[in-house]
Amino acid sequence: MKEKKILVLDGNPKTRSLCRSITEAIVAVHRKAGNTVECLHLNEMNFDPNLTEGYDIKLPLEPDLEQFRQAVWDCNILIIVYPTWWGGMPAKLKGIFDRSFISGFAYKYHAKGPFWDKLLKGRRAFLITTMDAPSWWNWLYYRNCGLHQLRWPILWFCGFSPIRTKIIDRVRFRSPEELAIIIKKISHETLKF
Repeated sequence: MKEKKILVLDGNPKTRSLCRSITEAIVAVHRKAGNTVECLHLNEMNFDPNLTEGYDIKLPLEPDLEQFRQAVWDCNILIIVYPTWWGGMPAKLKGIFDRSFISGFAYKYHAKGPFWDKLLKGRRAFLITTMDAPSWWNWLYYRNCGLHQLRWPILWFCGFSPIRTKIIDRVRFRSPEELAIIIKKISHETLKF
Protein backbone atom coordinates (compact mmCIF):
# COMPACT_ATOMS: atom_id res chain seq x y z
CA MET A 1 0.00 0.00 0.00
CA LYS A 2 1.31 3.42 -0.86
CA GLU A 3 2.21 5.93 1.82
CA LYS A 4 -0.75 7.56 3.52
CA LYS A 5 -0.72 11.34 3.06
CA ILE A 6 -3.58 12.61 5.13
CA LEU A 7 -5.34 15.94 5.33
CA VAL A 8 -7.54 16.31 8.40
CA LEU A 9 -9.94 19.24 8.27
CA ASP A 10 -11.66 20.35 11.46
CA GLY A 11 -14.79 21.74 9.83
CA ASN A 12 -16.26 23.34 12.94
CA PRO A 13 -16.00 27.16 12.95
CA LYS A 14 -15.89 27.18 16.78
CA THR A 15 -12.55 27.43 18.58
CA ARG A 16 -13.36 24.68 21.09
CA SER A 17 -15.56 21.77 20.14
CA LEU A 18 -16.01 18.03 20.07
CA CYS A 19 -14.95 18.18 16.42
CA ARG A 20 -11.63 19.71 17.43
CA SER A 21 -11.07 16.98 20.03
CA ILE A 22 -11.82 14.30 17.43
CA THR A 23 -9.54 16.01 14.92
CA GLU A 24 -6.64 16.19 17.38
CA ALA A 25 -7.08 12.50 18.29
CA ILE A 26 -7.07 11.51 14.61
CA VAL A 27 -3.94 13.54 13.94
CA ALA A 28 -2.19 11.99 16.95
CA VAL A 29 -2.92 8.35 16.02
CA HIS A 30 -1.87 8.87 12.39
CA ARG A 31 1.37 10.61 13.34
CA LYS A 32 2.10 7.82 15.82
CA ALA A 33 1.51 5.31 12.99
CA GLY A 34 4.08 7.17 10.86
CA ASN A 35 1.65 8.66 8.36
CA THR A 36 2.19 12.10 6.83
CA VAL A 37 -0.51 14.36 8.27
CA GLU A 38 -1.54 17.94 7.64
CA CYS A 39 -4.25 19.44 9.83
CA LEU A 40 -6.33 22.54 9.14
CA HIS A 41 -8.85 24.12 11.49
CA LEU A 42 -11.69 25.99 9.80
CA ASN A 43 -11.91 28.48 12.67
CA GLU A 44 -8.31 29.57 12.01
CA MET A 45 -8.83 30.08 8.29
CA ASN A 46 -9.55 33.55 6.91
CA PHE A 47 -11.47 33.78 3.65
CA ASP A 48 -14.76 35.07 2.31
CA PRO A 49 -17.02 32.00 2.07
CA ASN A 50 -19.56 33.87 -0.05
CA LEU A 51 -19.45 33.21 -3.78
CA THR A 52 -20.88 36.65 -4.51
CA GLU A 53 -20.85 36.40 -8.33
CA GLY A 54 -21.39 32.65 -8.55
CA TYR A 55 -18.91 31.20 -11.01
CA ASP A 56 -19.31 34.09 -13.48
CA ILE A 57 -16.30 35.93 -12.09
CA LYS A 58 -13.26 34.03 -10.85
CA LEU A 59 -12.40 35.54 -7.47
CA PRO A 60 -8.77 35.45 -6.36
CA LEU A 61 -8.20 32.91 -3.60
CA GLU A 62 -7.07 34.03 -0.18
CA PRO A 63 -3.84 32.41 1.16
CA ASP A 64 -5.79 30.04 3.43
CA LEU A 65 -7.81 28.74 0.47
CA GLU A 66 -4.61 28.31 -1.54
CA GLN A 67 -3.15 26.33 1.38
CA PHE A 68 -6.29 24.19 1.57
CA ARG A 69 -6.20 23.44 -2.16
CA GLN A 70 -2.53 22.51 -2.02
CA ALA A 71 -3.18 20.23 0.96
CA VAL A 72 -6.06 18.55 -0.90
CA TRP A 73 -3.88 18.12 -3.98
CA ASP A 74 -1.05 16.58 -1.91
CA CYS A 75 -3.18 14.17 0.12
CA ASN A 76 -4.48 10.74 -0.76
CA ILE A 77 -6.88 10.62 2.21
CA LEU A 78 -9.10 13.53 3.24
CA ILE A 79 -10.73 13.32 6.66
CA ILE A 80 -13.33 15.96 7.46
CA VAL A 81 -14.77 16.29 10.97
CA TYR A 82 -17.70 18.68 11.20
CA PRO A 83 -20.96 19.35 13.04
CA THR A 84 -24.37 18.94 11.46
CA TRP A 85 -26.25 22.21 11.97
CA TRP A 86 -29.77 22.63 10.63
CA GLY A 87 -29.42 19.36 8.76
CA GLY A 88 -26.23 20.35 6.94
CA MET A 89 -22.67 21.53 7.24
CA PRO A 90 -21.77 24.96 8.67
CA ALA A 91 -21.86 27.79 6.12
CA LYS A 92 -18.13 28.46 6.35
CA LEU A 93 -17.38 24.80 5.59
CA LYS A 94 -19.64 24.92 2.54
CA GLY A 95 -17.86 28.13 1.56
CA ILE A 96 -14.46 26.45 1.47
CA PHE A 97 -15.76 24.16 -1.27
CA ASP A 98 -17.72 26.89 -3.08
CA ARG A 99 -14.61 29.01 -3.32
CA SER A 100 -11.84 26.46 -3.87
CA PHE A 101 -13.30 23.41 -5.64
CA ILE A 102 -13.73 25.22 -8.94
CA SER A 103 -13.52 24.11 -12.56
CA GLY A 104 -9.95 23.44 -13.56
CA PHE A 105 -8.93 22.38 -10.06
CA ALA A 106 -11.50 19.84 -8.82
CA TYR A 107 -13.41 19.04 -12.02
CA LYS A 108 -13.61 20.07 -15.65
CA TYR A 109 -16.75 19.97 -17.78
CA HIS A 110 -16.42 18.53 -21.28
CA ALA A 111 -16.82 21.08 -24.05
CA LYS A 112 -19.80 19.13 -25.42
CA GLY A 113 -22.26 17.03 -23.52
CA PRO A 114 -23.22 16.77 -19.86
CA PHE A 115 -20.14 14.93 -18.57
CA TRP A 116 -17.02 16.07 -16.74
CA ASP A 117 -13.55 14.96 -15.70
CA LYS A 118 -12.99 14.25 -12.01
CA LEU A 119 -9.66 15.97 -11.38
CA LEU A 120 -9.23 14.76 -7.78
CA LYS A 121 -9.31 11.02 -8.57
CA GLY A 122 -7.04 8.76 -6.56
CA ARG A 123 -8.13 10.21 -3.23
CA ARG A 124 -10.35 8.73 -0.54
CA ALA A 125 -12.46 10.59 2.00
CA PHE A 126 -13.70 9.83 5.50
CA LEU A 127 -16.50 12.11 6.73
CA ILE A 128 -17.26 12.31 10.44
CA THR A 129 -20.19 14.42 11.54
CA THR A 130 -21.54 15.17 14.99
CA MET A 131 -25.12 16.00 15.83
CA ASP A 132 -27.42 16.35 18.80
CA ALA A 133 -30.30 14.54 17.08
CA PRO A 134 -30.46 10.76 16.92
CA SER A 135 -29.09 9.47 13.62
CA TRP A 136 -32.38 7.65 12.88
CA TRP A 137 -34.19 11.01 13.02
CA ASN A 138 -31.68 12.58 10.66
CA TRP A 139 -32.15 9.67 8.25
CA LEU A 140 -35.94 9.37 8.53
CA TYR A 141 -36.90 13.04 8.35
CA TYR A 142 -33.95 14.67 6.60
CA ARG A 143 -32.64 11.70 4.58
CA ASN A 144 -29.09 12.51 5.73
CA CYS A 145 -29.20 15.46 3.32
CA GLY A 146 -26.20 17.29 4.80
CA LEU A 147 -23.99 14.22 4.73
CA HIS A 148 -25.12 13.38 1.21
CA GLN A 149 -24.39 16.93 0.02
CA LEU A 150 -20.75 16.68 1.04
CA ARG A 151 -20.38 13.06 -0.04
CA TRP A 152 -21.95 12.97 -3.50
CA PRO A 153 -22.30 16.38 -5.26
CA ILE A 154 -19.02 17.67 -3.84
CA LEU A 155 -16.46 14.93 -3.13
CA TRP A 156 -17.66 12.12 -5.43
CA PHE A 157 -18.32 14.64 -8.21
CA CYS A 158 -14.66 15.67 -8.01
CA GLY A 159 -13.29 12.10 -7.95
CA PHE A 160 -13.02 10.99 -4.33
CA SER A 161 -13.73 7.28 -3.93
CA PRO A 162 -14.40 5.47 -1.72
CA ILE A 163 -16.06 7.87 0.68
CA ARG A 164 -16.77 6.54 4.15
CA THR A 165 -19.12 8.23 6.62
CA LYS A 166 -19.57 8.12 10.36
CA ILE A 167 -22.24 9.87 12.41
CA ILE A 168 -21.73 10.61 16.08
CA ASP A 169 -25.24 11.35 17.26
CA ARG A 170 -27.00 12.39 20.46
CA VAL A 171 -23.90 14.37 21.47
CA ARG A 172 -25.62 16.55 24.07
CA PHE A 173 -26.91 13.46 25.87
CA ARG A 174 -23.54 11.72 26.17
CA SER A 175 -21.26 11.89 29.20
CA PRO A 176 -17.65 13.07 28.89
CA GLU A 177 -16.56 9.48 29.52
CA GLU A 178 -18.74 8.19 26.68
CA LEU A 179 -17.41 10.86 24.34
CA ALA A 180 -13.81 9.99 25.25
CA ILE A 181 -14.46 6.35 24.28
CA ILE A 182 -16.07 7.45 20.99
CA ILE A 183 -13.15 9.77 20.18
CA LYS A 184 -10.62 6.98 20.77
CA LYS A 185 -12.63 4.47 18.74
CA ILE A 186 -13.24 6.74 15.75
CA SER A 187 -9.62 7.94 15.61
CA HIS A 188 -8.41 4.33 15.45
CA GLU A 189 -11.12 3.50 12.89
CA THR A 190 -9.61 6.06 10.51
CA LEU A 191 -6.29 4.18 10.66
CA LYS A 192 -7.90 1.21 8.90
CA PHE A 193 -9.23 3.30 6.02
